[in-house]
Amino acid sequence: MKNVTITLDEETAAWARVHAAQHNMSVSRLVGEMLHQRMGELREYDRAMRAFLSKPPVKLSRSGARYPKREELYDRGRLR
Repeated sequence: MKNVTITLDEETAAWARVHAAQHNMSVSRLVGEMLHQRMGELREYDRAMRAFLSKPPVKLSRSGARYPKREELYDRGRLR
């Protein structure tokens, strides 16, 4: 484990102390767990993005077929 020093404004430090106490942990452990969770989220996002971008592009329409016009897509008359 590595020790790090962080600087927090008074309001954030007070919230961290209260939140950590409510969860029976130290502020150090709270910050460590928050950073670990965020690291996992970013890794998962990067993995999902790479998986999505690794797929070949998909054609939206057949050759010669026309795309619908804006009015056809957003015609609200049918909903009234």
